[in-house]
This record gives sequence, structure tokens and C-alpha cells, in this order.
Amino acid sequence: MLIKQAEFFTTVVAKDQYPTEGIKEIAFVGRSNVGKSSLINLLTNNKKLAKTSGNPGKTRTINYFLINNSFYFVDLPGYGYAKVPKDLQASWGRMMEQYLINRDELKVIIVLVDIRHKPSKGDENMLAFIKHYDIPFLLAATKADKISRGQRAKYLKVIKDTLGVDNESIVACSTLDRTGIEELLNKMDEYLDEEDIENG
Repeated sequence: MLIKQAEFFTTVVAKDQYPTEGIKEIAFVGRSNVGKSSLINLLTNNKKLAKTSGNPGKTRTINYFLINNSFYFVDLPGYGYAKVPKDLQASWGRMMEQYLINRDELKVIIVLVDIRHKPSKGDENMLAFIKHYDIPFLLAATKADKISRGQRAKYLKVIKDTLGVDNESIVACSTLDRTGIEELLNKMDEYLDEEDIENG
């Protein structure tokens, strides 16, 4: 996949606000401090596309970005940040659940996990939810630059064993040295028809 164009499209908080053109979507989800905005910005070669913040939990809406004029990246709210009030966390959860269950345009969801740590209970719950509804997914194990190449397999095994995924479903990646970025793009590409990419 070659991303030539990326632009902010819209922000939504309810089902009746979703785009209605039937364009395919790739969604991104993960813990609030896992580097989701940074990954989206790197994938699109646009450092200002998704807003990054030193304060985790900044994304409180579902944000749509139009890619190559042919499909969307969808940035979902982060989860698991303790300082966010419980009622707000619950509203985010309902918003994401509604999106994930009802969105036919969703072709794959990219779940970000920190390669350095065993997946959290929130990560486990997210994967269980995704598997229950049979939603195609890929795991992006971020911050791979923090782990030596020789040690990455060990850390990835912890993630795979905890979440019950295979080698094909996970990519070690880094927004600092571009580790795994091309592989992730290529895997994402498999979920989109070639004609959609060519029209971009």
C-alpha cells in the first residue's frame, strides 16, 4: 500500500453521524498511551494528521481520515487510562462497541499493544470482543525500537500467548525507526480490494 494523500474528514460520536458513502474502513484502537496517533501519522506521512498529546486519553471521539480518496482510517478512542472518569470511559466503550458491531464498512481493525509489556486486561477484553464478533484484526506491537532484535521474539511470544494470536496476526513496529511499517501496510492492503487502492 502506498499512501499518497491523507486528510481529516470528520469526527463522530454517534451512529447517525457515520459516513454513508459505503467506503471501506481500517480502524485503529489501543491503550491511551500506546502511540496510536503517532502510528497513524507515520503511515500517512503526515505528522499533523492525528493529534498527539502528552496527556493520554485525548481522543474522545471517533475520527475519520480519508486516505487516497478511496478508503478511511478510523481513529477510535483509547482505553485503559485510569485518570479518565469512569462515566466517560463507559461512554467511550459504548461508542466503540456500537461502531465495531454495526459497521459493515470496517474491513480490519489494527489493535496496538506495547511490545515491552504483557497485554493488559483491557487489551485482552478488546481482543475477546473482536474475536466474538468475528472482526478481522491485526496486532501492531509498537515501540519495537526499545527492544533489541534478538529479544523481540521473546516479547512477541508473551503477547501471542496472552491474546491467543498467531504469527501472521502480529507485526512488531516502531514509529521512530520505521521497523515493521512496510509489513503492516502490506498486511492492511490485503483487506482492501486492489481497485480501491488504484483509484487513490
